[in-house]
Amino acid sequence: MSPQKIRVAVIGGGLVGLSTALCITESLPQCLVTVISEKFSPNTTGDVAAGCLIPHTYPDTPLHQQKDWFKETFDYLFKIANSPEAAEAGVNLLSGWQVFKTPPKEAFPFWWQVVLGFRIMTEAELAKFPFYTFGQSFTTLKCQSSHYLPWMEKIFKRNGGFVQTRKVDNIWQLYGSFDVVMNCSGLGSRDLIGDLTVYPVRGQVLEVHAPWLTHFIRDGDGNTYIYPGITGVTLGGTKEKNDWRLSPDAETRKDILERCCDLEPSLHGVFVIQDKVGLRPTRLAVRVEKEILAKNGQQLPVIHNFGHGGGGFSIHWGTAKAATELLQDLIPSMTNASAKSKL
Repeated sequence: MSPQKIRVAVIGGGLVGLSTALCITESLPQCLVTVISEKFSPNTTGDVAAGCLIPHTYPDTPLHQQKDWFKETFDYLFKIANSPEAAEAGVNLLSGWQVFKTPPKEAFPFWWQVVLGFRIMTEAELAKFPFYTFGQSFTTLKCQSSHYLPWMEKIFKRNGGFVQTRKVDNIWQLYGSFDVVMNCSGLGSRDLIGDLTVYPVRGQVLEVHAPWLTHFIRDGDGNTYIYPGITGVTLGGTKEKNDWRLSPDAETRKDILERCCDLEPSLHGVFVIQDKVGLRPTRLAVRVEKEILAKNGQQLPVIHNFGHGGGGFSIHWGTAKAATELLQDLIPSMTNASAKSKL
């Protein structure tokens, strides 16, 4: 008789939820995983993101941890980019420049050894950007979210995972049906678990038709960027803290276009395919930790994985692995408890 599987619920069907669920199915075959979410692609925050792997810094997460998460994610996606799955998954290598009007304190960021071919730009290269005094050139990876998220869901289901489209108002609703809960609810964690340290940072971007652009260009301030993709070129962006508006703003669109045209004059008069807005679930530290909820003598293990802000694509597989390892640590105690209950 085969042992009973550990029933795992993953709350959240976006980038973090799907990657966590997929990672569990690939690492822990003794688990039966169900993703529960109100929304799936193309209606998640991840669908708005350009998906270019350039890390954001989390002030309260140790830098070595951020580098490890980034390297794990980069290595994972690099394998996909060099596989027959690359086109369907929407993962490809992308080269380009990050330029600065004032040189940064550190010419070599903490992640420079992870990306490919990192170097300081030459004067000849900088001549393309007359208002900038310093730049970095490197090759990184890009995920086309409209491809990558459905691809992950497909692989997850192929691995035996299940999907439910519904809202979870209270984690205790899942007690009895599941043995452990993975909370990947992003901004939803404010209401779901009362974590008010996670807040929205509104991002507005444009997708434009500019097939002649093949290199990314990013202002070192992180607000202005041009990321060529499979279906179009993403122009951005904004970082508006505690702004919950989901509708595109006309003045913001104009500002983004002007800033991007300053970086890349060939964009003047470009055709805009669509405007997108997303609310990044931001914290000073990404929350990847275990918590045992207790109520009326009952216990429910919960593993949190949320608060990635604007850097989700850069570290999503690294944090998915970390959350999966926390689950793995829990399994022996859950297995023993199940065995005792049958005695």
